[in-house]
Amino acid sequence: MWRDSFRLQIFCLLMAVLAIVVLVHNFFQLEHLDDDTVSGSNWITENNVQHSLSQTTKTTRKPYCGYKQQILSKREQAEQESLLAAIQWPKPPEGKIAFVQSTDPARSDFVIVKPSKFFKVGDQLEVLVRMKDFQGKAKQYGGDYLQARIHSPLLKAGATGRIVDCHNGFYKVFFTLLWPGEVEVSVSLVHPSEAIQVLLRLREERPDRVYFKSSFKSGRYSETTECNVCLPGDLPVCNFTDLYTGEPWFCYKPRKLSCASRISHAKGGYQKGLLTQEESLFFQSDVNIKRPILSSGPDSVIVKPKAFTDSSSMDRAEDATVSPSGYYYEDQWRSRTHWIHHFNNSDDITKCLQGKVIHLFGDSTIRQWFEYLTAFVPDLVEFNLGSPKNVGPFMAVDLKHNILLKFRCHGPPIRFSTVFSSELRYIANELNGIVGGRNTVIAITIWSHFSTFPVEVYIRRLRNIRRSIIQLLDRSPKTLIIIRTANVQELGPEVSLFNSDWYSFQLDSVMRKMFSGIAVHFVDAWEMSLAHYLPHNLHPKEVIVKNQIDAFLSYVCPLQT
Repeated sequence: MWRDSFRLQIFCLLMAVLAIVVLVHNFFQLEHLDDDTVSGSNWITENNVQHSLSQTTKTTRKPYCGYKQQILSKREQAEQESLLAAIQWPKPPEGKIAFVQSTDPARSDFVIVKPSKFFKVGDQLEVLVRMKDFQGKAKQYGGDYLQARIHSPLLKAGATGRIVDCHNGFYKVFFTLLWPGEVEVSVSLVHPSEAIQVLLRLREERPDRVYFKSSFKSGRYSETTECNVCLPGDLPVCNFTDLYTGEPWFCYKPRKLSCASRISHAKGGYQKGLLTQEESLFFQSDVNIKRPILSSGPDSVIVKPKAFTDSSSMDRAEDATVSPSGYYYEDQWRSRTHWIHHFNNSDDITKCLQGKVIHLFGDSTIRQWFEYLTAFVPDLVEFNLGSPKNVGPFMAVDLKHNILLKFRCHGPPIRFSTVFSSELRYIANELNGIVGGRNTVIAITIWSHFSTFPVEVYIRRLRNIRRSIIQLLDRSPKTLIIIRTANVQELGPEVSLFNSDWYSFQLDSVMRKMFSGIAVHFVDAWEMSLAHYLPHNLHPKEVIVKNQIDAFLSYVCPLQT
């Protein structure tokens, strides 16, 4: 009996030794895995169960999409559902719709309701748009994306309209008449409803249609791998999810180098062959992308001056929902929400910015502000940080007047040529590092580089930025924060699939809702680009940028009224 007991003790001892050996071995493996990955590198498997990277070769996973794995509070979930509901787009009837049954802008038309009516400044003008297909038949459903404006070319005046979809092939457009004289109406079809459904499909199913890459380097050896919010397949990944904001970002793991050896981020390219042959017919430059819809009758009205008042002296109140938010007159933007001072000489800008630190965060459309100010203000001299051209970060100083101007691009996804890994910063984190105060000015824009992703990705980013803004304003209420909205751009068949105005319009609508009710100000770049007579451009021309700067500086140095 004692022999059996002795054997049992020996067996238990051997098992304990074996367990220790296995434990040491696993710990050794984990140490080396940490050398090759960023801490906390996890991904979601087919069964939505988290596994460590030691199981890389044992799991088959679906494409990892961080936006699908968010843990939201009840309030955040309710807000997200409300935002997604607010941008839901009308759908065509079920089933495949032939190209000849899609909207034809050349056969569609509009009429001015009561064109002979006596109009005066401040009145509403109503326009009815009737859509037809390529067979000349009236459309019976809505969902087309239109843009509309009124303008007076000789006065260099223009304003946008408010479009209402009647869901039966008719659209109503409402304009506020804001200046006297002959006022012309212009309506354009940006995309037919059938094309919008394709854009919707691409946004949900192909977030990888723009892909990114990162370079990894150690000594003389380097590797480049693909990166994105979503990475398909079952290859090992480097998890670069931000530790503070939770913003997801992944790269395929290099074959020989560690994840910690990443040195840069860059745009990889654009996927091809996204459309079927039938779908491509909905995206034709001279047929159904940003094509004018002509009037079947008069396309202009005569507007008389308003008695005893000038249109430029209309009551102004800070309200992001005012439509239109402003208008051009003699090529100068007149906001209807705040008074604008036109900074036509550099001394005025210097006087306004004296003693201030100005942070510009975002993409290339707010980098234009940096470029405009440094070119226009002689004493504001750019300090060479050795940053890549058009990427940044950039900094300019005016030592005489104690002005510091800085630009930094937002974190990934961003389609810039090459950004050093050390300079990949999220706006929310940058805001958390700013002390703030009455001499701190912050301007933010973030939209264009999110157009290829499901809207949840954008909502997450704005939620993080908003949280940081609220915290900054709580500790430094005198800090001035300005949001530059999205803008329209030139579109062709390929650009439409990645950066359509419709994508931008949807994101811009979400942004305005999420930042309403907090102490930020808006520069309405959307209306300022749409209302102007110049061709649409992702990077608006200088005259439009100048008007944006005037609106921006008018918040920094408001007119005493």
